[in-house]
Amino acid sequence: MKHLSLIIVLFTSFMCLSQEKFSISGTITDATNGETLLGATVYLKNTNFGATTNEYGFFSLTAPKGDYGLVISYVGYQTFSQNIQLNADKKLDFELQESATSLDEVVIIAEESEVVSIKKPQMSVSKLNAQTIKEMPAVLGEVDVIKSIQMLPGVTSNGEGSAGFHVRGGAADQNLVLLDEAIIYNTSHFFGFFSVFNTDAIKNIKLYKGDIPAKFGGRVSSVLDVRQKDGNNKQFELNGGVGLISSRLTAESPIFKDKGSFLISGRASYAHLFMPLIEDVKDDKISFYDLNLKTNFELNKKNKLYLSGYFGRDVFNLSSLIENNYGNATGNLRWNHVISDKLFSNLSFIYSKYDYNIVLDFIELDWDADIVNYNIKYDLGYYVNNNLTLDFGVSALTYNVNPGEIHPSTETSSINALILDEKRAFEGAAYVSAEHKITEKLALNYGLRFSTFSRLGGQTMTNYINNQPVVYNSELDVYERGEVESETDYSKGESIKTFGNFEPRFGVSYQLNKASSIKASYTKSAQYLHLLSNTSSVTPLDVWTPSGQYIKPQISNQYALGYYKNFKENTFTLELETYFKQVDNRIDYIDGSDLIGNNNIETEILNGEARAYGLELLFRKNKGNFTGWLAYTLSKSEQRALGGNAGGPGINNGDWYNTYYDRTHDVSLTGSYKLNDKWRFSSNFVFQTGRPVTYPNGQYNYEGLSIATYANRNENRLPTYHRLDISATLTPKRKADRRWKGEWVFGIYNLYDRRNAASVGFNQNNQTGLNEASRISIFGRIPSVTYNFKF
Repeated sequence: MKHLSLIIVLFTSFMCLSQEKFSISGTITDATNGETLLGATVYLKNTNFGATTNEYGFFSLTAPKGDYGLVISYVGYQTFSQNIQLNADKKLDFELQESATSLDEVVIIAEESEVVSIKKPQMSVSKLNAQTIKEMPAVLGEVDVIKSIQMLPGVTSNGEGSAGFHVRGGAADQNLVLLDEAIIYNTSHFFGFFSVFNTDAIKNIKLYKGDIPAKFGGRVSSVLDVRQKDGNNKQFELNGGVGLISSRLTAESPIFKDKGSFLISGRASYAHLFMPLIEDVKDDKISFYDLNLKTNFELNKKNKLYLSGYFGRDVFNLSSLIENNYGNATGNLRWNHVISDKLFSNLSFIYSKYDYNIVLDFIELDWDADIVNYNIKYDLGYYVNNNLTLDFGVSALTYNVNPGEIHPSTETSSINALILDEKRAFEGAAYVSAEHKITEKLALNYGLRFSTFSRLGGQTMTNYINNQPVVYNSELDVYERGEVESETDYSKGESIKTFGNFEPRFGVSYQLNKASSIKASYTKSAQYLHLLSNTSSVTPLDVWTPSGQYIKPQISNQYALGYYKNFKENTFTLELETYFKQVDNRIDYIDGSDLIGNNNIETEILNGEARAYGLELLFRKNKGNFTGWLAYTLSKSEQRALGGNAGGPGINNGDWYNTYYDRTHDVSLTGSYKLNDKWRFSSNFVFQTGRPVTYPNGQYNYEGLSIATYANRNENRLPTYHRLDISATLTPKRKADRRWKGEWVFGIYNLYDRRNAASVGFNQNNQTGLNEASRISIFGRIPSVTYNFKF
């Protein structure tokens, strides 16, 4: 009997392993507008078989032959269930109905994609949808993607009114910003007051602060992945808004007999129309515009084409002294192909350009510059089984960096024409990554990216004696340009310098119980492009340069550990993470560096290193009439640059010093309260340690001149930054069958009129002869009103 029992057990196990298995795959969309749903959950009832949708709404799961109850859920939507007979591979598409409706899909629970996942190994990622962003108060009523992510832990701003951002102690150029996969080099309008992202055209955003997926590369700090809406494929829809300084209008509609859809969204400012009313600025002009375009066409059930683009520009004219215009242009043609029920692919052809022109009338100078990318990417996702998903792909990216053509703007100008060398480069990469569920409690994601970078010719390169573009003058105690030894001409396509780097990525999650887990990750990244700027924030004049003979690629290693807990069925969530990041080959500028119009920028910099570490806390309330979060970051960001081959003590005597973006304490509190069907209230509170700066610490007289001496680099700080913003949204009552929906948004930015310092300057009082400091503030209290509509 014992032998018989053993035979039965073995036979039963064999039969279970040899059961026929079939796959269910398809796409999940919104029933109202046809938008694909990212992160929707698909599972078979009373089993462990389940899957989630990717960024294109596609899912695939495998199970043994049998009858099942299929369940699809997504927070904010009605749960869908259906009995299915799984006796063959099935391709099934589903549409989910919203569980609540009002202007632009307002719901009173956080989107599932925003709630921390206990089981998944992915960590250090922040997700927001467009509606969450729209409910947050904003300066002058302009809702802003960049401002919204600055309310998350680990993310800080460049300063008051700046659209740039810093992630975990990293510089602004260490963030990879993507709009539908295309690189955005300058994210700002109005010189940093607003960002280029029109939220009416945005579906969702993801910010990877660490544990960056292997499919992303080229930056060492973060990836901001912004996805545009596809366009309503059910019916024509019009929405927009009218604010104090700008207006928006977005149109969506099905096309090609419901085989596709399009979206066109425009935003333009009109503050310049009121300038003639001000006597002193009649000739001044400041304005911007955005245009977002997207269309898609379904060739058949397995093939779909997407074409998207963005065009934006700023124009600035100040009292006939300076004229400046700058902007981004992107385009992306994508082909989604379902190769099989388990294999999904996406092929992208991407174009990106950033350019600027500046005319300085007072010195009769005209300067043009740009950077252009062409990128081909092929990404595949293979759903091996319910426990293992593979992602792999290749990419090829070209750079053409034109740092500037400087010309005299008039025939009488004393400026000599100067054409800086164009810099060309090629970056290639291949990657493979896996999300692997080992047991019910243990899950891994692991991957490897290999990147290669070649600095290409088409220019003349300078060679220096002893290969030192910077040398230390011990007599004067200063760094100087190295002596030129010779010059070498490189033809187009010829490789000047080539780099290659393996970039491993690893993450692990262990579920302690149904409501909590711990996670850890390691990410190595390489960055081959550098932003040349000795200011604390991004400006239109910043110049990008590729790695080469004298500038090495930045290499970062980041380690993170986190604890995550859900309370009361995701009503509350807690995320607690700590991290350490170290970056090699971080450049910094010698004292008195000259970056403008410099063809040999290597003579102005020293190679160094950077490090950042900190603790982040995010506590959220996700459900109910009141939702919001508390974010707190305790962090340190430092760098140092030793003399190296150049000799000398380096910058700041070779000691570690604060970066411009170091913030010891950063507290953000965001809340939204739905009083009733008519009124909704929101508020933000921000408290940050002041940004590091360098103040003068003394002065001396030389030949009748008063000359200041300065403290060590970034040894001082601006005063503490804090402010409170509030907004109220009024949705008037309307007939249920009326398609026109409108709402009024009233806001006050900086409610208690805190005069936060953007900078502090020092000068001498002409009357008293005493030295004095003056604080420069950009914003005080700013009220706003906006009318939003949808038809």
